[in-house]
Amino acid sequence: MTRVAAIDCGTNTIKLLIGSHTAEGLDVRVRESRMVRLGQGVDATGRLSEEALVRAFAAIDAYAELITEEGVEQIRFCATSATRDASNAADFRAGVLARLGVEPEVLSGDEEAAVAFAGAMSNVGDEVARPILVVDIGGGSTEVVLGDDTGVLAARSMDIGSVRLHERHIRHDPATREEVEAVVRDIDDQLDACGVDLAAAATVVGIAGTMTTVGAGVLDLAAYDPAAVDLSVHPVDDVHTYVDRLVAMTVSERLALGYMHPGRADVIDAGALIASRVLRRTSVGTMLISEADILEGIAWSLRP
Repeated sequence: MTRVAAIDCGTNTIKLLIGSHTAEGLDVRVRESRMVRLGQGVDATGRLSEEALVRAFAAIDAYAELITEEGVEQIRFCATSATRDASNAADFRAGVLARLGVEPEVLSGDEEAAVAFAGAMSNVGDEVARPILVVDIGGGSTEVVLGDDTGVLAARSMDIGSVRLHERHIRHDPATREEVEAVVRDIDDQLDACGVDLAAAATVVGIAGTMTTVGAGVLDLAAYDPAAVDLSVHPVDDVHTYVDRLVAMTVSERLALGYMHPGRADVIDAGALIASRVLRRTSVGTMLISEADILEGIAWSLRP
């Protein structure tokens, strides 16, 4: 069995999956996530900051050690929103190549959406109604992908994410009503133009850190528990209620939540608002949360 490493580098996190393809599916041995805020300030400056590069390279150094220890034979490193937008992305690519021996692939928005959809579908059973809308809220971008077992029917990657929107609009803690309204207008403008028929979805699947954190919050977990969050189903009204409560909290109040990652607490207000605004355009009564995401999609792309 060929052992593979899938790395997803986004605006806020760098995630690693190490596993092997078997007759039964993907055997995951390692799954890690580090919050490095690579895209800090990119929306305003158009550049990756030196401090952000230092944080990212430290995480990649740690991943390189794990990859060596696990005897990985193939690596695919996918970089998404922050490195699409940065004028000095070549510095980042050179640093990754020096550390891992592979150059990162900077995915287009459409490629990112397709890989995220594949990862989510690998975790969804046949009993889930189709078509499925996969919603992947990142730090710099959000992907909405409508599809079924034949593949992607429609997809859009939008330049709205938790870090990008928080940095663009929010200056107070907690956000003022005017700031929340500005975030919502930005989201709604993007959704108006996205071209994906969100109302056509029979099922909505939320993936990645913002959505899994929202799922943990609706469940009111004392601590983050992937097993409890994965494939959990949440009434849409409960999601809206939780998002309103989360947005009204201060950062220190969010940090006191046992399931909240400290690297997400300051920006999740904007990310949660994206989740709520997307759901308001669907006709579903519940949302499914999947721990499987773009990492599984990247790993599946390396199968023999």
